[in-house]
Amino acid sequence: MHTKIQLAKDLEISRVVTGLWQIADMERNGNTLDPIATAKFMAPYLDAGLSSFDMADHYGSSEIIAGTFKNSLNDKDHVQLFTKWVPKPGKITREDVRAAVNTALDRMQQPSIDLLQFHAWYYPDASWLDGLFYLKELQDEGLIKHLGVTNFDAAHLRIALASGIPIVSNQICHSLIDQRANGNMTTVCREYNVKLLTFGTLAGGFLTDKWLGKNEPTAEELTTWSQMKYKRFIDAAGGWTPYQNLLQTVKKIADKHDVSIANIASRFILEGEVVASVIVGARLGESEHIDDNRRMLDIQLDTEDIDAIKHAQLQLNMIPGDCGDEYRKPPFLTASGDLSDHLETIPKAFTPVKTGKNREQIFSGTEWEEFAGYCRAVKIGNSIHVSGTTATHGSEMIGGSDPAAQAHFIIDKIEGVITSFGGTLADVVRIRIFVNHLADWELVARAHGERFKGINPANTLVEAKLVGDGYLVEIEADAILQ
Repeated sequence: MHTKIQLAKDLEISRVVTGLWQIADMERNGNTLDPIATAKFMAPYLDAGLSSFDMADHYGSSEIIAGTFKNSLNDKDHVQLFTKWVPKPGKITREDVRAAVNTALDRMQQPSIDLLQFHAWYYPDASWLDGLFYLKELQDEGLIKHLGVTNFDAAHLRIALASGIPIVSNQICHSLIDQRANGNMTTVCREYNVKLLTFGTLAGGFLTDKWLGKNEPTAEELTTWSQMKYKRFIDAAGGWTPYQNLLQTVKKIADKHDVSIANIASRFILEGEVVASVIVGARLGESEHIDDNRRMLDIQLDTEDIDAIKHAQLQLNMIPGDCGDEYRKPPFLTASGDLSDHLETIPKAFTPVKTGKNREQIFSGTEWEEFAGYCRAVKIGNSIHVSGTTATHGSEMIGGSDPAAQAHFIIDKIEGVITSFGGTLADVVRIRIFVNHLADWELVARAHGERFKGINPANTLVEAKLVGDGYLVEIEADAILQ
């Protein structure tokens, strides 16, 4: 099998990307790794054809080490460095974005970033889109070569792409246990020609020979943050019994090919239609699995192998929600089981204005509100009434010509309003949807179905001539706080 894949026209990457998140763990006691000495441990990966390395602004000194390594080479084009920007939730300014990119460039000692991946914590606040638009401006300046995202769900990947953000990749959790990427995510990636970079492929070591036939560990026996996290995934997927059955199936296939369970687990994910690469973590200088990772690329799974794994997966429950939801909504499948190790607080999307004894209003700042003399929403007592809402952010129309993207963005705005009043989408009791073209009704209805599954408010959808060029859908909502 080829060791490389074309992620974009001018970006070829290795199918096994080396993740450097463990550098943060290696430095957790306050000691900083020597960048020159540590960088030398990256050379064997490059020699094996594993030329791509993944970092982040919060992975200790990984950016410094990787940049030092790249600058030590005569031909720097042979190495691809990916990093991430994970801003705190809340408003994002051009200055914030430029400062973050310049910090990464300084740490990496590079004139441009090969792939900058953006993470958003909270979609009801459209500031995440501001961040992407500002990153695109810096890409146009040449400071960033390519834009990616990390832990985006399918709906918001669609919104960004339909709005003109040139995203080439989405980095998400995906494994034999976590099959969420096979649903709406694959549909969006296929439609917009986006590839997946997958982490968690070995589920924190649970998809290896080490755990085959072992008893279920107690919470006290889980010794690493990674084990704590991915044990939650196993529990969400149905527990220890179906997981062990999966391991036994994979073991038989591994023995057939004279490789490890880890090899098969990773190779199966690489069979995915829209998967570009798997990301395998490395502790530079301490634990090397270079030959094993390289060997995985040579495995040829046959139809019998693939069918056996898929049959074993049928005993597993689907991980709830969409890709990345483990960082945004319960059940939080993080090491701590909540967001306490990631965030202190999430600011409200809007600030309600008290306009009467039992009356509050929210203004979202669109030009229509001032022009026509209305607000985005009114709360009287425990009742919330949200005006007809289009895919407008400031003076921009979001979602392009994609009716599903526009619908998802509108529902985000509605959610932002209701949560700012202290409620949730589960408090919505009535929805009215107006589509500009009746031919779009099904795409819009499916978007509504994704977001209101299990809530099931009263709903009306009709064709109507909408005000404003390019707007494909308008939605209004009523909610009653419980």
